[in-house]
Formats: sequence, C-alpha cells, structure tokens
Amino acid sequence: MNFQSSELTQQVAQTARDFALQYIKPHVMEWDEQQLFPLPLFQEMGKMGLMGVLVPEKYGGAGLGYFEYNAIIQEVAKVCGSIGLSLAAHNSLCTNHILSFGSEEQKMKWLPKLATAEWLGAWGLTEPNTGSDAGNMKTTAVKDGDDWIINGTKNWITHGLSGNVAVVICRTGEPRTSGNSTAFVVERGTSGFSGGKKENKLGMRASETAEMIFDNCRIPDSHRLGEVGDGFRQAMKILDGGRISIAALSAGIAKGAYEAALQYSQERYQFDKPIASFQGISFKLADMATEIAAADLLIWQACDRKTRGLNVTKEGAMAKYFASEVAVKTANDAVQIFGGYGYTKDFPVEKYYRDAKLCTIGEGTSEIQKLVISREVLHN
Repeated sequence: MNFQSSELTQQVAQTARDFALQYIKPHVMEWDEQQLFPLPLFQEMGKMGLMGVLVPEKYGGAGLGYFEYNAIIQEVAKVCGSIGLSLAAHNSLCTNHILSFGSEEQKMKWLPKLATAEWLGAWGLTEPNTGSDAGNMKTTAVKDGDDWIINGTKNWITHGLSGNVAVVICRTGEPRTSGNSTAFVVERGTSGFSGGKKENKLGMRASETAEMIFDNCRIPDSHRLGEVGDGFRQAMKILDGGRISIAALSAGIAKGAYEAALQYSQERYQFDKPIASFQGISFKLADMATEIAAADLLIWQACDRKTRGLNVTKEGAMAKYFASEVAVKTANDAVQIFGGYGYTKDFPVEKYYRDAKLCTIGEGTSEIQKLVISREVLHN
C-alpha cells in the first residue's frame, strides 16, 4: 500500500481545509451553544461537491474515492465535529445506500439532488428500544396492493427533521428471523411521515439529531431498495463503509485537539519555561501523535481495501474502534494540558472533548466493533 497521499487527495484536502477555516471556524461556538443546524452551509458545500463525494459524475457527484473522502471529513472535523458528522452521515449513509443498492431509475431520481445538497439525506435504522439489536426493530412495512404502509419510530437520526429524503430500514418479517427487514426511500412531505423530538446533546450540538415518526405512511413499491428481506444485509454493508467515515471524523477531532494542545503547550509558561518542556506534558503529546498516526494507518488500510472492492468489515471496524477511542483519549489529554483554561469555553478543547464521545457510540458502539472484529478474527 502506498502511504504517500496522491496529488488529488492533497488538493481536495486543501480545498476542504480552506472552506472549513473560512466558513465554519468563525461560527463554531455560536452554532454549538444555540444547537443551530446551519443548513445553508451544507448547500454551499453541495456546490463544491462535498455532499456527493463518492457519487459518480453522471449522477451529479464529485466522483472521488475513499482516500479523498477521508481527507475531506478529517479537515472539516478538525474545525468542527458537528459539521463533520452531518457531512459524513449525508454522504456515507443515505446517499451511499441509494448509490449502492438503488436501481438505475432510483439513482437518477434521488442522487442528483442529494449530491448537490438540493436535498439533505437521513438514514433510519436505530429505534428507541433497538439500538444494536436491529433484528428486533418495531418499525414495520406492510404490503398493501402496490404500496407499502410504514408504522413506527426511528430515533438518533441525523437530519431527522431537516432531511428531505430518508432511507428507512423496516421490518417486513417476523422479529429475530433471517431476512426480516427491507429498505425504503421516503420523501419529506409524504403523508404520515414527520419529524419528532430533537435531542439536546452533550456534544455534536450543531448536527441535528431527531426522531422520525411514521404513522400509516404510504409509499409506492417503486421506493423499495433492492429485494424484500434484504434490508439488514444492505444496512450492514453501508455501516462497513460508514465506519470508515466515523473513523475519519474521529481522527479529525483528535488532530484538532492535539494541534491546539501542542500550540498551547509551547506558549504557556510555568516556572519560566514552556510547559511543553516538562516531561509530563511532552509524554502526553508523544502519545497523542503516535496514536493519531496509528489511527491514520488503520483508516488508510480500510480505504485501500474499499477502493479495491474488497471486504472491509474487519478493517472498517478496527479503524472506527481505534480512532474513536483515540479521539476521546486525545481530547481528554488536551483538556488536561490546558488545565483550568481547558475547562472553559474560551478555548477549543472542551468542545473536542464533548464531541469526541459520540464517535465511540454512533454507527456501532466500541463494544459492537469488538464483537465484529472478534467474529472476523475467529471465523478466518
């Protein structure tokens, strides 16, 4: 595997970096404190191709690969984890699900609007009582002539209120049976489809998280993605790729926290010396740098396999598990390096600290990642 970033990847990263510094950084704390989801920002990112990174040009996307996608997510997350999270969810979940499993007609119908951010995407798998236990979901879709009628509630949904279109996994068979779920596309404005409670979160506060409620929501069979009963298999494939993007999100947050701590440690003086000269601080920085580098290597390995069309179940889970835990540890140590100032909102590390924790929970907890990894290791 080539560890040197291509010229294209470097150019894309620079574009994302410049955008984040100009359009995101000045508003980070305002959006966080007000829990304001800045929809116009995403429409601007759509014009730049950042909302359809992996979508081929024929559907209005940028037609880029996973290395470029990783670079974009990291650069945005270094500035604001919330915006990085929404960017990742739109690209890797809703949009990528339609790209991966939609018919040509379905791709032409929805991808151009998603890739340009004319429409914002949501993806619904999790429910109030079934997080990791997706085989026991309560949201059902029942066939009625040429239509399907959906009933149930999804929660923890990124863009659950603002999303124009959602890919929703519904149970179409008996609970806990094989092949018991199916994926559907539901457009905002469809009768019986509404947004519910918006979550008041610890971190990632500028990324909208809300319920999606389905009350006798009728959609045509043409909105079904793939075969009846194939929904869970599709969802697992999407999560394989989605975990790469959460790993990238984690690495970006970790780098943001590390860079802030590195700079502060060289500017903050105690006992007439910069605190970076003390071993207790310099060893923390050494651990941060080493663990971030290791996370990048795991992410690149997953990107490489994804690019070559190989299975990434194990590699994606490893990257997501390790990078997310590194993000939490790095942000924690960054707050410690800042001392009392790190506990205030005048400095950026308290936000990295709050944002990082979500990375160990979303798109499969660290415990679920270890379960996935152990299964892959034991079955090979």
